[in-house]
Amino acid sequence: MVAYQELYRSGELEERVARARAILKDCQLCPRRCRVDRLSGETGMCRVASGAVVSSHGPHFGEEAPLVGLHGSGTIFFTYCNLRCMFCQNYSISQLGEGRVATKGEMAKMMLDLQERGCHNINLVTPTHVVPQILEALVVAAGLGLSIPVVYNCGGYESVETLELLDGIVDIYMPDMKYSDERNARRFSGVKDYPAVNHAAVKEMHRQVGDLQIDERGVARRGLLIRHLVLPNGMAGTEGVVRFIAEEISRDTYLNVMAQYYPARRAFKIPALSRPLRREEFLEAVNLAREHGLERLDGVRPRSLAI
Repeated sequence: MVAYQELYRSGELEERVARARAILKDCQLCPRRCRVDRLSGETGMCRVASGAVVSSHGPHFGEEAPLVGLHGSGTIFFTYCNLRCMFCQNYSISQLGEGRVATKGEMAKMMLDLQERGCHNINLVTPTHVVPQILEALVVAAGLGLSIPVVYNCGGYESVETLELLDGIVDIYMPDMKYSDERNARRFSGVKDYPAVNHAAVKEMHRQVGDLQIDERGVARRGLLIRHLVLPNGMAGTEGVVRFIAEEISRDTYLNVMAQYYPARRAFKIPALSRPLRREEFLEAVNLAREHGLERLDGVRPRSLAI
């Protein structure tokens, strides 16, 4: 049984909804702590008030192999984000606001539709700023028979307090670890203290779910899966990221070293980010991970890299 079904049957899931919903009155869901009253229609950095905005939903076959399996990962893409990444490849959703407001009933139907289509999980993409709304929908969906794992697919800039509300609800955490250099995080994603905040969040995620568990079909059931996008010219600080994972999380961490960087959005204006990733930069990142004892690597085949 997935974790959230147990909480639903005990009534605890609805209690978590109430606690999460109350945060929107003086919003501190994420580390930005905007403290706006989203229940009254105010918006902070995420630009979302009391209703979640959804861009799309459907089976996704481009995610990590343990999430995709045979039938796909059941993605729900939430509009807007608590980051402002200058190179975001989904900026029409995350920054330009492509999507529409969805009720809890509509989101529950999306979840059930994905399950009926054979997806192996419900993959919540960019959920940080709409955790209360997601939990409301999950109560409805759980009551109607939703029973596949929930994936929390985020940018890694998370509040530990909000993550604690998700303990026993989320089955698989999939955070980014974008930077080990605070200055680059501030410059390229518009947030302060990213490494420290990110480290605390990833530790809490691992405490809740442990290392990634994969069943006999090769499908993830529970655990932590980390993504790290390699940036040109070492701007992501890959060595610091893999060192932290190896020394403070687990050498059995499932890590996707991502090679698909290309200059999108406003990255063309930044000399250090204005070109695609080179093959040798990607291979250096993979070698750094292995040198620190990380062997469960997903992205070890560079695609379409400049020579």
